[in-house]
Amino acid sequence: MLLESLIDKATQSNRKTVAVAAAEDEEVMEAVLDALERDLADFLLIGDEEKINTILNLKKYDWKNGKQVRIVQAGSQADAAELAVKAIFNKEAEVVMKGNLPTNIILKAVLNKEYGLRTGNVLSHTAVFEVPGYDRFILVTDAAMNIAPDLEQKVQIIKNAVSIANSIGIQNPKVAPIAAVEVVNPAMQATLDAAALTMMNKRGQLSGCIIDGPLALDNAVSSLAAEHKGIQSDVAGQADILLVPAIETGNVLYKSLIYFAGAKVGAVIAGAKAPIVLTSRADSAESKLYSLALALCSVQK
Repeated sequence: MLLESLIDKATQSNRKTVAVAAAEDEEVMEAVLDALERDLADFLLIGDEEKINTILNLKKYDWKNGKQVRIVQAGSQADAAELAVKAIFNKEAEVVMKGNLPTNIILKAVLNKEYGLRTGNVLSHTAVFEVPGYDRFILVTDAAMNIAPDLEQKVQIIKNAVSIANSIGIQNPKVAPIAAVEVVNPAMQATLDAAALTMMNKRGQLSGCIIDGPLALDNAVSSLAAEHKGIQSDVAGQADILLVPAIETGNVLYKSLIYFAGAKVGAVIAGAKAPIVLTSRADSAESKLYSLALALCSVQK
């Protein structure tokens, strides 16, 4: 299963509009132009109009060629973020994408009480990886939003990740709450939370997925490792979703998969009224494109 397939999936429903906040960024615009070329979505490009046009000219792209692109002038990064979020509020767009502005500015607009995208749920980051030599997608959550989530927050993070998994065709995903060991240790909070989540799942308090943990990373993704340790589980060696205990674990795992394993990734912030593409400035244009496709798939869901 390839991330490229998400692009095909995203084009199979009614065309959506993406509002890009501070669109005057070459990597972001490269992803936007690639998306336009593939008829993935329409775009509302919000930011410095002159700089956006300069980038379009450098890319030799005629945005008046029939593709659905609209440029909206914004006087500052904060204005661009506000206009992008208001585009969702006013039903002019279905996805928000971060451009050339700090994360805290876009999130401030997202959380605005008047026009923001609050739902009362935890916002969380879900990344979908295509790992060379691995036979399926692997989802990692949360590598970017929640620093040290408690049990209640982990419940919502799992629900968000399950929704994303469903949107890309993974039904009843298998969730592994990751810890350093695969046994409950009262001195290790991650193992206590993992055991509680497992019990909540068994009792029907947390449905739509199969949860078993705690599991160390090797036991979660390798059937051979699980077999060697005598672990019998519906999740061990078959995990679709890796729930990390804290942001440091998620961040290191995320970057290790990219830089050591050569994995490809698309990621989205879920839990708001609309999906948010919150890519890093270090992410490639390809990764931004996959993140756009993932967000559009989750809108369909």
